[in-house]
Amino acid sequence: MKPPRPNPTPSPNPVSLADFIDPDPTGRRGNPVFRGTTVPVQALFDHLAAGDPADTFTLDFPEVTPEQITAVLAAAKRHLLKSDPW
Repeated sequence: MKPPRPNPTPSPNPVSLADFIDPDPTGRRGNPVFRGTTVPVQALFDHLAAGDPADTFTLDFPEVTPEQITAVLAAAKRHLLKSDPW
């Protein structure tokens, strides 16, 4: 039997993901985009899944800030770790 996983420690100053992403402003299926851009959040995950580092993503999409990338990845991490997805 596996030992229970510790609960992740919440950030002392949680940031709202809404500060960094928006629903797609062009109305294309409501896919989220990085706030202030038309860059889909999905593009970040596609780049990472292809093995590209975040630096390559920012070269391809310079309008997306490192802070936006960090916030989206932190939100994905929180979502995955808040319950045992397996």
